[in-house]
Amino acid sequence: MRQAANPVGRTLDALNFFLADVRDGLGPYLAIYLLTDQKWDQASIGVVMSVAALAGIAAQTPAGALIDASTAKRFLMVAAAAAVVVTLACLALPFIQRFEWVAATQALAASAGAVFPPAVAAVTLGIVGPRAFAKRIGRNEAFNHAGNASAAAISGAAAYFFGPIVVFWLLAAMAVASIAATLSIPAGAIDDHVARGLDDTTERGAGHGGQPSGFQVLLTCRPLLIFAAATVLFHFSNAAMLPLVGQKLALVNRNLGTTMMSVCIIAAQLVMVPVAMLVGRKADQWGRKPIFAVALAVLAIRGALYPLSDNPYWLLSVQLLDGVGAGIFGALFPLVVADLTRGTGHFNVSQGAIATATGLGGALSAAVAGFIVVKAGYSAAFLFLAAVAGVGLGLFVAMMPETAPHATRLRPSNKPVPRVL
Repeated sequence: MRQAANPVGRTLDALNFFLADVRDGLGPYLAIYLLTDQKWDQASIGVVMSVAALAGIAAQTPAGALIDASTAKRFLMVAAAAAVVVTLACLALPFIQRFEWVAATQALAASAGAVFPPAVAAVTLGIVGPRAFAKRIGRNEAFNHAGNASAAAISGAAAYFFGPIVVFWLLAAMAVASIAATLSIPAGAIDDHVARGLDDTTERGAGHGGQPSGFQVLLTCRPLLIFAAATVLFHFSNAAMLPLVGQKLALVNRNLGTTMMSVCIIAAQLVMVPVAMLVGRKADQWGRKPIFAVALAVLAIRGALYPLSDNPYWLLSVQLLDGVGAGIFGALFPLVVADLTRGTGHFNVSQGAIATATGLGGALSAAVAGFIVVKAGYSAAFLFLAAVAGVGLGLFVAMMPETAPHATRLRPSNKPVPRVL
């Protein structure tokens, strides 16, 4: 695989930095805005967030298939989507209050945002190739988390003076910056053959009619199915935790709710940066399975610790553990999918299929946790989410095989590893 020039690597760094907030959407900031400014109850907030998540889920597999088939991935990230639609949805939100309109704008933004994860992974794979993919994807995630931390810091400071609405304008500005970064990647730097998960032993341009695609990939590959189940449980447990913490902090001091949420995000993101870099450098050496098991274990511990105190400093301290779990997941997810789909030409549609399945966990999490809070309180919700993570850990440890190249059907190579951008 040819080496790519350093300027392309710096452009990938910038893309992941600016795309951080755009890819993840408003998330917990939306929950705080609806709770404190619009006076919605927790159940209604959970339903809106779940509607948005379900819309994103529906778009995941088609987005992956589109990325596999397309040779214009940069165009899809900018025009088809994503950044333009997300920007417009964010700018419109402060001017609407009705439930159905808020749900519609967030559903539209989530559907557009489904393009980003497979597109960034595909572009990265197409530039650096499979042998350098682990290290580069770790660097991608590190810059993504650095972007999230920077945006959260700006949001927290600006919200203190101008209120929660400033978050919407900041996200729109980052979307515009991500468009510029995307267009700065030379089209010729991306090998579309490699970007869809093919390798040099597969004839370029050859058909793949005999290969499974979409949910067939998920259902015909047992390790991929086990991994999908574990990630469903991971997302079900993880997705609602930060919004619930944000709500608790906002109820303590409504005027500082958005600022405190920003502190939570900054703290976790600063932990995610070194964790993602470490995973990228050590995933081939240590293997994927033990590292992902740590992510699930830390998630279960985090959920069990939140109910011990309502003190904001305690909640912020426990939130640091999110940096470990999320940092590991972000760096490992595309690696495991790439391990199990190499040579099929369906890397991106497989990402989409698994993301669709795991998105169900995240979508249901907010709604279920919201109703538990209304009926039994925040502590019960956190303990329930911790138990879900524990079930995922047991399933993963007992059934998931190692997928790193040295432990799978992939043959090791004596060729030097290309320089990572």
